[in-house]
Amino acid sequence: MDSEDHPILTRGPLWLVLRPALGGSIARFDYDAGAGKVPIFHGVAPGEGGILDQGCFPLVPFVNRVRSGRFAFRGREIRLAPNLRGDPTPLHGSGWLARWYVEKHGDSELVLRFRHAAGEWPWAFYAAQHFALDADGLTLALTCTNDGDAPMPCGLGLHPYFPCTPETVLDAEVARAWTIDAETLPVEEVPAQRHYDLRARRICGAGLDNGFGGWGGTARISDPAWPFAVTLSSPEGRFLHVYAPAEGDSFAAEPVTHANAALNAAEEEWPKLGLRVLLPGETMSLSMRIDVTPQ
Repeated sequence: MDSEDHPILTRGPLWLVLRPALGGSIARFDYDAGAGKVPIFHGVAPGEGGILDQGCFPLVPFVNRVRSGRFAFRGREIRLAPNLRGDPTPLHGSGWLARWYVEKHGDSELVLRFRHAAGEWPWAFYAAQHFALDADGLTLALTCTNDGDAPMPCGLGLHPYFPCTPETVLDAEVARAWTIDAETLPVEEVPAQRHYDLRARRICGAGLDNGFGGWGGTARISDPAWPFAVTLSSPEGRFLHVYAPAEGDSFAAEPVTHANAALNAAEEEWPKLGLRVLLPGETMSLSMRIDVTPQ
């Protein structure tokens, strides 16, 4: 049932349930095939599970990890504490762990907003998510605005989880990948070949938790058991992060604006790595389109 805690959007065969209080997340995104709902995003019943159990959540004001929880910016050292139990490195910023608030709610459109006051992350900002559902899919736009009086590093991402079986195929064109160490931090940039090849890749259990560069901005996901195929696209997502653990029944394909641990690189390298510096009052955005095509 639609409520302030779990607002619902519907359009045609598509059904989207949100959970604003838990990281501004999507609890479920389903396709009504007539005989029952089939999950598009791997998710849970409204009100159940933690943030990592939800179907999708926003990454703001940075994505992935910060090595040793510290980075330097214009003569200042910033220290961030770990924010996920059992993980020594802070990741994904603060938006995914915060309460978001409904600003606008229609039958097929909704806006969530979150404001961060300067603190451990020493810049104030506000972020918004705009969800628009149509009969063919979902458009989600994430924005971040520097609400302080000094320049602020910024990066954005979205973290959808998809269900998978041994027959699920991810097809994405990427040029390069980053190998990782035991803390899931990048080690070496290598060609996206063999283990890192994402063309027509059977993705369930692939043993990946890697960032990919040279992404064409589109990824197709299909499974012969599904009544639909999915196309994920993101014009601003210069990088794709894929999390497909060796065991499990889901994987993540995350459009992101910058590479993992980009904050730890020298600022002159940030443009190549996709990290932005927002001036006071400046906004950046990332959009993600999920097209759902019957098959």
